[in-house]
Amino acid sequence: MNYSDTLSKNTQATVLVVDDTPEILALVTLILNRHFHVKPASRADTALSIIESEIRPDIILLDVMLAETDGYALYRQLRAKPETMDIPVIFLTARDGIEDQAHGLALGAVDYIIKPISPPILLARVKTHLTIRQTQLLLKEQNDRLEQEVKRRSEELELIQDITVHTLASLAETRDNDTGNHIRRTQHYVRILAETLRYHPRFQTALNDDQTIDLLFKSAPLHDIGKVGIPDRILLKPGQLDAGEFEIMKTHTTLGYRAILQAECELGKEVPFLRFAKEIAYGHHEKWDGSGYPQGLSGTDIPVSARLMSLADVYDALISRRVYKLGLPYDAARQIILNGRGSHFDPDIVDAFVAVEDTFKAVASRYADPVTNETTGVVRSHCLEDSESLA
Repeated sequence: MNYSDTLSKNTQATVLVVDDTPEILALVTLILNRHFHVKPASRADTALSIIESEIRPDIILLDVMLAETDGYALYRQLRAKPETMDIPVIFLTARDGIEDQAHGLALGAVDYIIKPISPPILLARVKTHLTIRQTQLLLKEQNDRLEQEVKRRSEELELIQDITVHTLASLAETRDNDTGNHIRRTQHYVRILAETLRYHPRFQTALNDDQTIDLLFKSAPLHDIGKVGIPDRILLKPGQLDAGEFEIMKTHTTLGYRAILQAECELGKEVPFLRFAKEIAYGHHEKWDGSGYPQGLSGTDIPVSARLMSLADVYDALISRRVYKLGLPYDAARQIILNGRGSHFDPDIVDAFVAVEDTFKAVASRYADPVTNETTGVVRSHCLEDSESLA
C-alpha cells in the first residue's frame, strides 16, 4: 500500500520510532501519538519485523546508538532492500557534533534531531518530511501513469505502423499472387544479415543499434510495393519477359519509391521507417558493379538497406517454387550468390550470408510456401531474371 492510498483510507500516517532508551521512546510516542499512528521499538530486530510487515511505516525515527547495533548499520540494511530503501529516516542522537550530523545526512537520512527532544521541533519536522514524502509519492504515481500512457500510445502507434506496412505489402502481394510468404522470409533474411554485420567496421555506423535493425525488418516488406503499378499483362505473364516488358517491370522500383516519398511528403517530415522503405524499394535491384537499376549505382553508393535487401530478395527467388519452375536446391542457390560476390552483391554481405546460411535455411523452412496444384495465374519473378545470368 503506498502513501497516497494510506492518506485516502486513513488520515494517520504510520511512524516507527526506534530507541532503546525507554524514557525517550515514551516521550516521542507521546508527542506524536495525537497526530500519527506510532509504532515503538526498542530493538533493531523488532524494528525490522515492523518494517517488513504488510503495512510499512511512512517514516522512521531511528536512534543512532542502539544497544545491540548502531542505527547507521540498521539504516544501511534498510537502504539495501528495494522495498524499504525509499522510506525516509530521521536520526535521533545525543551527538551534536557537526561531523556526526554530516555523516548521518551523507548516508541519506532526511534529517537529524538532537537530544534532548524538543516536542515542537520534533512534531514540525516529522510533519514536514511526511508532506514531502506524500508529494514525492504522488508525483511518482503521476509519472508512472504518464509512462504507462506513453507506452500504451507508443505501442498503439507501432501497431498501426506495422499494420499499415503489412497491408501495403499484402496489396502488392495480391497482384503477384505466386509470392506466398516471400515478404516474410525476406524481412527475416534482412534482419539476420543486419545483426551479423552490425559490428563489422564497414557497417557498424549504419547498423548501430537494435532500433535501426528493427526498422529495417519492418521496412523490408515494402520492397516490391511498386508492383501495384505494373500492368497485369506484364506482371502476370507466364514465362520470359521480352526486353520491352522487362523495362516496364523495372519501373516498379521507381513507382514504389515515389509512392512512399509522396506519403512522407504528406506527413510533412521524414519518418525513419519510411526512409528505409524508400531506400529498399528504390535500390534493391542495384548491383555492386553498377550494372543494376534504376540508377546504376555501384559499391557503397548503394544504401546499406538496399544491399541487404538485394541478396535477401535474389536468394529467396532462387529457392522458391513457382508453377513454372521448381525451387533450386540450397547448394545451387548458394553457389549463385557466391558467383555474384563483388559483381551483383556487396562482398561482405555475401560473406555474412555464408556465415549464417543455416539460419537462412531455417527461415525458409519455417515460412515455406504451401504446396499447390494451381496451373493458372503464373507470375514471372523479375528477381530471378536478374539472377539467372549468375548461374
